[in-house]
Amino acid sequence: MRYMLLITSDPEVRAQLTPEEGQKLIADYAAFTQSLVDSGEWVAGEPLEGTDTATTVRLQGGEPVPSDGPFVETKEYLCGFYLLDCADLDRAMYLAGQVPGLVMGSVEVRPVMEGP
Repeated sequence: MRYMLLITSDPEVRAQLTPEEGQKLIADYAAFTQSLVDSGEWVAGEPLEGTDTATTVRLQGGEPVPSDGPFVETKEYLCGFYLLDCADLDRAMYLAGQVPGLVMGSVEVRPVMEGP
């Protein structure tokens, strides 16, 4: 079954990382991603640019209207994702607990809805 791991991070915590800690985090993510590739569970995954680069689209009067950034007031923002093909939810939750960025936020595990 496929699961989406939605990785959130507190940008204030991320900004406090030393350059060495930032490099270690990058290396930890590379190793974690390679372990998912090696296990055959990795489908896709990418880091996302910061919320200052985001555009939100909403309908106004039936027309799509873009605006800058997200409107959600939260400490943590979506900063990346993994799409995995795991045996079950327990395995997906275990892998979520191994995500290196978990120390700066959270990981939401959500099953991918299977289409008809």
